[in-house]
Amino acid sequence: MARLLKWMMRILLASLACVGIGLGFTYYFASRSIPDYDGSYALQGVSAPVEIVRDTHNVPHIFGQTDADSYFGLGFVHAQDRLWQMVMMRRTAQGRLSELFGSRTLQIDDLLRRFDFYRLAQSSVDALSPATIEALEAYAAGVNAWIAEVNKGALGRGAPEFFLFEPEIAPWQPADSVVMIKLMALQLSWHMQTEVLRARISLALPPERVLDILPESPGAGLTVLPEFASLVPGIDRRQAFAGAPLPLDPLSPLHPRPFAGASNAWAAAPSRSAAGGTLLANDPHLEFTAPAIWYLARMDLGAGGVIGGTVPGIPAVLTGRNGFLGWGLTSSYADDQDLFIEQLNPDNPEEYLTPEGYKPFRTRRSVIEVKDATPVTITLRWTENGPVLPGQHYNLASITPQAHVAALAWTALSPNDTSMDAALNLMAARDVEGAIEVGRDFIAPAQNLTLADAERVAFQTVGALPRRAAAHQSLGRLPTPGWRPENRWQGALGYAANPRFVDPQSGLLGNTNNKVIDRPFPFHMSYDWGDTQRVQRWERLMGARQVHTRDSFIEAQLDTVSQGARTLLPLVARDLWFSEEASALGSQSRDRRIALDLLAEWNGEMSEHLPEPLIYTAWMRALQDRLIRDELGPLADEFRHPEVLFLERVFRDVDGASIWCDVVQSSEVETCTLQARRALDDALLSLSETFGRAVEGWRWGDAHEATHDHPVLGAAPFIGPLLNIRQSTSGGDTTLMRGVTKGTGPNPYLNTHGGAYRGVYDFADPDSSVFIISTGQSGHPLSRHYDDLGELWRRGEYIPMTLDPDLARAGANGVTLLYPAEAAQP
Repeated sequence: MARLLKWMMRILLASLACVGIGLGFTYYFASRSIPDYDGSYALQGVSAPVEIVRDTHNVPHIFGQTDADSYFGLGFVHAQDRLWQMVMMRRTAQGRLSELFGSRTLQIDDLLRRFDFYRLAQSSVDALSPATIEALEAYAAGVNAWIAEVNKGALGRGAPEFFLFEPEIAPWQPADSVVMIKLMALQLSWHMQTEVLRARISLALPPERVLDILPESPGAGLTVLPEFASLVPGIDRRQAFAGAPLPLDPLSPLHPRPFAGASNAWAAAPSRSAAGGTLLANDPHLEFTAPAIWYLARMDLGAGGVIGGTVPGIPAVLTGRNGFLGWGLTSSYADDQDLFIEQLNPDNPEEYLTPEGYKPFRTRRSVIEVKDATPVTITLRWTENGPVLPGQHYNLASITPQAHVAALAWTALSPNDTSMDAALNLMAARDVEGAIEVGRDFIAPAQNLTLADAERVAFQTVGALPRRAAAHQSLGRLPTPGWRPENRWQGALGYAANPRFVDPQSGLLGNTNNKVIDRPFPFHMSYDWGDTQRVQRWERLMGARQVHTRDSFIEAQLDTVSQGARTLLPLVARDLWFSEEASALGSQSRDRRIALDLLAEWNGEMSEHLPEPLIYTAWMRALQDRLIRDELGPLADEFRHPEVLFLERVFRDVDGASIWCDVVQSSEVETCTLQARRALDDALLSLSETFGRAVEGWRWGDAHEATHDHPVLGAAPFIGPLLNIRQSTSGGDTTLMRGVTKGTGPNPYLNTHGGAYRGVYDFADPDSSVFIISTGQSGHPLSRHYDDLGELWRRGEYIPMTLDPDLARAGANGVTLLYPAEAAQP
């Protein structure tokens, strides 16, 4: 027996030794790709020495003697810290994910190939200015220089992920940067999804009820919506229920409507600033990932220093400031997409109907390589309106009659896209007028620019707005027959038609994706906007002070009061607050009474430390599902988040909307109060199963964790938890510090989408400006800079945003020197 125990001990120790050696080798090879920030490199592509100073938080300050050298330096540092992220984004845009991930990503590749983004990007390079092309080539040379250093020095393949997937990295090219903007346009788009959803709802409900569940933003606007069935004869109304919500795949750039992009930005003129200088705050909202999509950087250009948020792969500060001007971005929600139903020739399905008769599709074959499977060949087709999208995408099969196909018109599909010109020239603008002028070249995605120079503030929508005919059958709100000339686009509205506000009398301007302008069709901007609630809270906070400071702007940026909760609770709970009696401890009615008492004293603050935000959110989710499930059936799954305007219409009985409270499939006539009580019981039961019976002990932050997950390996067992960054957070779907809940799965309250970049710029003292991102600068999980900014972000803290070289050098984390290869190093 003793002998057996000795051998078992030896085997155990040997196994542990093997595991330890394996882990040691894994760590050694993985850590080889952590960059040396104090290195010196002799490189092809730079004309003079470039100094890259990494400050305490690993923000690179790039000092080149020419603009090209500075762009080279930016490409170099992007590749040092985010090479895997860049390569993955490029593969996504090219429709080449299946080469790595097999059939899982085949549908994603199929869709991206049909958009033909990469060919459009290659074509758009030729439309750019010589200066922009020079910058793109220099940036690409910087990326490729680091890739060459990785290969030459065996630096862990550039990122640990390359040990698990294809290690070969194609050289970076200018088109790779251009296509990144088109990929972001896809991530920020939502009008096509909304058109499809509105068409499906139109097939299931009468027009007045469609306006309940998909209401317009408050204010003057359209009130009559045509029935989709009247626009496209032959559609089977039962098709509306055949689709399913878009999947939440972390590898897909296509997200369901609530995650289509949002943002906040506001500015104060000197008259509303305590220090007498302009102020600007911006926090663009995108999907949370590890690492974050944003990367902080400073560049020295001929026009001066520029600092702010960049996206690896794009050689531009997209939100930030220079010494004279600050700029922030918000999604404009401009209606820049239209779906067309194209009729096939019954005698020749390779032709479709146009105003001039049947014409052949423009076609091209494309081969998708699929890991561990046979390559898939698809036929890409285009009509005069745009690319044809098969029925498996966007639930198009549910709204497309037999012998028809769907085609998309979209401003992002321009082969002469000069958006990169605008992005680079914006960094050199010295005042509001100059920034507005360079915005003329921006095509897609349509964005709102909030601007502040030393003395003035302004708001300008940039991006192409389609010109539609006044006789358009659906006013751009539903898919329409593509063969009717009145439905087709007639070019674009001029730049002068884009909304613009300069030097407002109030001294304040801002945007939370809210409705910015109300013009009659066809000169409208949109009928669907991204916010109706945050803007109300912003107006209240801005109006509460005569003058503002950097700190008051930060306070507003971090505000977690839900205007939606303040609106809905007095409506939904008004009868319950005064009708519920105390019951025995542990009973359902007692839990309901406790929850109602908590909500009665709550001010709507979505604090991570409170139970009320969890109760409110779960209640509204359960209530909305009870109201719509019997009428919409499977279509109810499209509404994963409480729609404040819908619930308000129902409980105010706007245009008879209280009819939603009655379950049509039951003999009982249910009232809204009854449905509210039952929904609260449903919510409390569900929460108690997860968080226990002690209602007062529940905590919003336990459910509302920010999910900065690794897009590729985040769901992998063992390794996923090591790569993912999770944080207890405040905020919610409709707060200024936005934290959009996942809406599905075992925990639908996870925080998956919000302001991964925050910046506040103070032009009374520019070097007191601050910014932050939600993870860290490095994409390497073994780097201490992988998540070091994340806790600061969670706590609402910021880091300095200075253009002062001495301040950057004073806390240097490292200094990298790049020399021309032909120059001797000192």
